[in-house]
Formats: sequence, C-alpha cells, structure tokens
Amino acid sequence: MPEVVPSSPEQLLQERFGLPGFRPGQREVIDCLMESGGALAVFPTGGGKSLCYQLPALMLEGVTVVVSPLIALMKDQIDYLRGRGIEAARLDSSLTREEAAAVERGLRTGTLRILYVAPERFNNERFLDQLGRARISLFAVDEAHCISQWGHNFRPDYLKLAETSRAIGVERVLALTATATPAVVEDICATFNIDRACAVVTGFHRPNLFLSTVPTAANRRDGVLRERIKERRPGAGIVYVTLQKTAERVAKLLADSGVPAQAYHAGMETDDRTRVQEWWKGSDDAMVVATIAFGMGIDKADVRYVYHYNLPKGLESYSQEIGRAGRDGMPSTVEMLGSLEDVSTLENFVYGDTPDREALHGLVSELAASDATFDVAPRTLSNRHDLRELVLRTALTYLELMGVVKQGTPFYAGYRIKPHVPLPELIGRFNGERAAFVEGIFKRAKFGRSWYTLDLDGADPDQRSRIIRALEYFGEQQLAEVSVTDLRLRFHKLVARPDANALADTLYEQFVRREQAEVERIGDMARLVTYDGCQTNVLLSYFGESPAQPCGHCTWCTTHQPTAFPPHAHAPDIGARVDAAALQKLVRDHPQALATPRRRARLLCGLPSPGLTAAKLTRNPLFASLEDVRFPDVLAWCERSD
Repeated sequence: MPEVVPSSPEQLLQERFGLPGFRPGQREVIDCLMESGGALAVFPTGGGKSLCYQLPALMLEGVTVVVSPLIALMKDQIDYLRGRGIEAARLDSSLTREEAAAVERGLRTGTLRILYVAPERFNNERFLDQLGRARISLFAVDEAHCISQWGHNFRPDYLKLAETSRAIGVERVLALTATATPAVVEDICATFNIDRACAVVTGFHRPNLFLSTVPTAANRRDGVLRERIKERRPGAGIVYVTLQKTAERVAKLLADSGVPAQAYHAGMETDDRTRVQEWWKGSDDAMVVATIAFGMGIDKADVRYVYHYNLPKGLESYSQEIGRAGRDGMPSTVEMLGSLEDVSTLENFVYGDTPDREALHGLVSELAASDATFDVAPRTLSNRHDLRELVLRTALTYLELMGVVKQGTPFYAGYRIKPHVPLPELIGRFNGERAAFVEGIFKRAKFGRSWYTLDLDGADPDQRSRIIRALEYFGEQQLAEVSVTDLRLRFHKLVARPDANALADTLYEQFVRREQAEVERIGDMARLVTYDGCQTNVLLSYFGESPAQPCGHCTWCTTHQPTAFPPHAHAPDIGARVDAAALQKLVRDHPQALATPRRRARLLCGLPSPGLTAAKLTRNPLFASLEDVRFPDVLAWCERSD
C-alpha cells in the first residue's frame, strides 16, 4: 500500500501541483473529507473541483476511485497526473486486455493512487469483488447531480452508487457538481450520508460575463448571429443549438461568411469529434457550433463568446454552458437568441421520452414471467416494448431500487472474429485436442466476407468460458481481431410473483413526475428571458443565493427594460393539417406500433421510437407533420380521435 504522506495540504499543493494557493472552497472540502469523512463540492465550471480529490489522494493510504461519465476528462486528467509523478489510471471498454490487467494489478498491489471508472462499471460483479478487496480511501463521484431524479441530467446508473459505496466499505465520499439547486444539494447529501454542513457551495456569480438576452424570431436568427460574430472582436466561441441538423447548417452558414466554424454533435464519428475539438482548443478565434454534447471536461480558458442560438433546456444547462466562457477571468459575452418556437421542440423531446403505461406493463409482465435468474438483450427488449434504450434502463433501475430485481454482471452473447492468418495456420498453432477445439469454434461460427460471427447464446457455461479464453488468446497473440456483440443484462428476481399491474402504475407515475419536472425546467428558462429585473440575480436565486443588488452586467441592468419574445405564430387547427383517413389507414396497417394515442402523437410530432423505426414509419409523410405543435395538444387530439 502507498505510505501516508505527512505533508500538509498547502505543501502538497505547492510541491506536487505547483500551485501557490487554494481556490475558494477547496480547502474547506478537503478539511471536511479528512475530519468528517464526506463532502459535497458545488463549484462553477472551471472552479477547481478535480483538486478536491487529487490532493487528498496523496494524503490518504489506499486508492481514490473517481466515478465519471466523461472518458475525455479521464484521459486528460490521467496525463496531467502522470506528468506530476502521480500514479493514475482508468478502467473502461477502450482498454486492451493487457492494459486492463495492468490497472487491476495496480489496484490489487496498492501502487495505484487514483482510479477513474465510468458509473456502468459498477454493474460488473468481478470489478466489485476487486474493489471489495482493496482499500478505498476516497470515493469521488463527479457530475453528482446525476444521482438526483429531480436534477437536470438524471442517469440511471448513478442511482445505485451510494448503495455500492457502502457495500464495498469506502472510507470517505466526495460528491462533485457544477450545478445543483438547494433541493438537489439536499438530495445528494441525503443519498451519500454527507453532513449538510459539509456541502460547500462557492457561488455561481461570474462578474466577468455579460449576460446579453436578445430573443430573436426563428426566421431572423441566422442573420443576427452572423452579424454579431462578425462585428465583435475576434475570439474563440461556442454556438449552442438544439438539433444536430441545426449544428451542421449553422456551421456551414458561418463558414461561408468567412467565420472559422465547424459543427460538433453526438451523431458524428468519434474521430471527427476529436478532430473538431482539438482544432477548436488550439485556436483563438474559432467557433464551434454544437449540441450540448460539447464542452464537458474541456479545459479552454480563453472562450470569449457563448451564443445560445436556441433556448437551453433549463437554468442548470444554461448556467453550465455559459460557465465555459471567460474562465481566465477576462471579460466575455454570453448571448441568448432563443425564441418561443424553441419551447415546443424542447418540450417535445421530454414528452417523447415518457413511455405509455401499456409499454411498461408489457415489460414488467415479461420480467414477472421470467425464471429466477434471467438475461435480456436491451435492444431486443427495447424494440419489443417500444421503449427507448435509456428509458428501458431507467425502468430496470427503478425496479432494482424497488427491490423487485437485482442486476448481475452484463455479458456478451456474441463475438466477431477476423483471423490475421489463414485459418489452417491458426488451427495449426495448436496440437491434439486443443486443435480440435479451436477448429470447432470456427465450425460453430458463421462466416461472412472477412468476419466469423459466433453466437454463444445457450452455450454450456464451462464450454462458453473455455471459448472466451481461447478468443482472448487469439487477440493477445495477434492471431485474430476479436470484438464483442449482443450485450446481455443479467438479473436475479427478488420477488417471485411481482404484481405487474401495480408495478406498471408505479413506474408510469415515476416517469410522469419526471416529465413534469423537465417541462417546468424549460418554463423557468423562458421566464428568465422575459423577467423584469436583474437576470443574473434570477439565476443566482435559483441556485439558492441571495444577491443584495443588481449585477450591473446583464441586459436588464443595461436597459432597465425586460426583453420579450417575438410573437409566435400559433399553429393552425391540427385537424386541418392531418389527413385523418391516411392516419386511420396507417393505424390499421400498424396496429402495434400505433396502438395508443401517445404512440400516434409521437409519429405526428416526429419523435422516433423503436416501434416507429422498426415499422419504417419515420419515413412516412405523416411523421413530423406536426413537429412545430406542442405534444400535449397533439396527444389530446389523438385521444379525441380515438
């Protein structure tokens, strides 16, 4: 095990990190960890959250485990720490077997100081067993607001982290986030048993940011954005948009106008996203036009401008996104161009994620009829019950927290093998029974143009284990390229005969409450734009601060007049826009995919679901024919037309 370092926090700060002093809140968090065994750090973007676990990791005997959903952040921080002689590593699916084995060895021998892992890693029983045998001196949870069902970025895998931390016997817990309302702060503290006095909130006020609010009609935004960027002094910036297609279109518009601009969104290939990110980080005047997929974990201090082409989905998102400007303390501008047209789009995304009760009842009924131990293919289950995969995983997590099922270690039912040498030569590397066994693997597999596909579903456990060891050997010896397919989630039933009706009702109520909270969050964002008073103070009040006077650096403080959204043209009567006969025929032709009013409303609002996609209804002319209309209005019309 690493020896306890006797140096004081101040000495370590200077000697190991080369920093002259602590930023606001950092020393308080470290003191809470050392004295009380737990802390919550709510620091704004760029406020120095990482140091709150990096420095204690050098003071404590054992390993610090950092849970983060951001692989890019993990890589950057590991490079930084290793550059300072601090042994740090990560465990994720991108590592080779040899790399993962080296990390596990460091965890086992105690030479590792800091281990970064993604939250889904805690569904792996083998990993949990390894942690249970190690000394976990500090368990740090980044993006901790994700554990709160009422936070703005709820992630199902986060809900089980607190229970897991107690099960593996961690000595201290640190939760970290850049955005948390008072209610979410209470939720995090209660979940992780953190003393409320150890919730250190440094404040969200950024006096170097000018909050400009210029709500602009959708048909004028292109011109306004282009002129804003061209008339201002050069500087790196981000333009946030809601849709991927908007990112592509606006980036081209700016580039054609002579502005160095590129698009960034989750629909791009990983290499392309990395290329754009590095291009932007290395420039002092580039504009990246991005969805919310951009910015988390990126360390660029000289961002001079952040534009919101569309309305953000809430005050938490807005605060986090504008927080990426001016992290060097220099004056920077954040400008809001959103309009009322954006409200319907944002709300419809929320409504599109809410499953209908019938889908949830079908899911629970299938699980109730399963054996005591069973496995599911998430994509297949998602398609069968018309539940998006994230919604499905959320429902399964709810059922686990309700004590109905318990998830085991996920596994893969399929493998793909691409030999690097002729098959007879590969088999010839082995003798006797081993050669016959290897030959049997390839006889069992199906051959395509260059890949063998191997289905292990239903294989004898001992045989399956031996086949997997053989495939791993092929990869280690460079005899073949091996990849996994067909993810399966394994579960154990804790209730032999669950009440499907009652569980479906409870799950549906959970999703509806979540939906209402998200819609209210969008409303808070719209109210900020038109508020008759200091807009900065509205933002600060939302996060629990009590500013004494107007900020002096927002649009209202400059004009003393509230801004107003341009009039929003009301959509015409739904009945006049929908070919009712065509819709009725579609329902007759696709009775399952369009079985409920909610599913038909999804079709008309252009909200894809597994059922609509499988039935190829996203290509139908009726799909997205009412994408500019609020989902509740379309749903009500569909219910009346039933």
